[in-house]
Amino acid sequence: MGRKPKVAIVGGGIGGLAAALALHRRGLEAAVFEQSAAPGDIGAGLNLGPNALKAFRALGVEDAAVAVGVQTGQQIIRNWRSGRVILRQQRGDAIARRFDAGFLTIHRADMVEVFLRALPESLLSFGAACTGVEQRGAVAAARFADGSAVEADIVVGADGIHSAVRESLFGADAPRFTGCVCWRGLVPVEAVAGSDFGRDMTAWWGPHGHVVHYLVRGGALVNFVAHYDSEAWTGESWTQECERSELTETYARWNASLLRLFESSERYYKWALYDRDPLDEWGRGGITLLGDAAHPMLPYLAQGAGMAVEDGCVLGEAVARLGDDPAAALRAYERARMPRTRRAQLGARERARENHLASPFARFRRDLRLMLRDRLGRKTAPLYGAWLYDYDVAAVENL
Repeated sequence: MGRKPKVAIVGGGIGGLAAALALHRRGLEAAVFEQSAAPGDIGAGLNLGPNALKAFRALGVEDAAVAVGVQTGQQIIRNWRSGRVILRQQRGDAIARRFDAGFLTIHRADMVEVFLRALPESLLSFGAACTGVEQRGAVAAARFADGSAVEADIVVGADGIHSAVRESLFGADAPRFTGCVCWRGLVPVEAVAGSDFGRDMTAWWGPHGHVVHYLVRGGALVNFVAHYDSEAWTGESWTQECERSELTETYARWNASLLRLFESSERYYKWALYDRDPLDEWGRGGITLLGDAAHPMLPYLAQGAGMAVEDGCVLGEAVARLGDDPAAALRAYERARMPRTRRAQLGARERARENHLASPFARFRRDLRLMLRDRLGRKTAPLYGAWLYDYDVAAVENL
């Protein structure tokens, strides 16, 4: 490659920082423009699979992530009311041997901090809210709310689910409300001492909803996310606070240990889940999308963050190989990523239906199938399919 391409990344979340680090490790620099005034503690837990840890490994930050996260031993699925174990799956050494990496739960802010520590501070600009992008001949440009603009060979829209870059390229999207509302919170682990909130990731499946909880911050906090079929709220913001009573009333008939968990949080946030169809294209010219801006997906496969980091790794490799032709590099990146992310988007949509079965008979059949799977000893067989975790971004070829 001759002249090094100039890259501007819009969005300093996990995907944008992963892309910046992937480029930095290859001797290429990317300026990152984040709309927030400073790195913050926004967000909560991330549940990351072996494919995500292999991507962290490729970026040289796996050990740093593991140091601030929790490596979960098992995934347990319980009955919503009785607490009876429906399925117990291994997540520790057995999974690590099979997929060359394990599972990790981590606070989003801790993951962002890991990336920030690995990047030169000079690459980061905060308080830069992008309002749109355009292709000016061979140059791509991003415009910002303060009236400034930046020109580059490549502009990457990593600006999340409400992406200004995506809207500028393809127009406003038309998300569909799923009819599901979510709540989240964080609880000091000592507040639930004596309960079954250990190093396992636990999901409680019930009629019209489910609850997931796991440890973050090195085991100091329990992160919970509660999903319920409801049309009582339609806002998509992750930062909308709400009252505790919304949770305790919604889940009043659920297991008492869950109610104790809910009551032990100091703050509660809610948002409505929206679904979006996979895009047919991610970019044009020297502009492309990455992470939630490209493939926003429902959370039921726990792949949103992992797929964004994979995107960043593949983008870095494509630009390193084909940077003399920025448009060709971006189309190669998109070809490599779109089939996998589309499959994950549609798979998460399908998974949502099974988690919230309303019919007692349908739940009985589902639970029986899972219990038989457990009894047959398939404890290391991924519930969602090995294709998610077999993937190693370092082995991506044919760009």
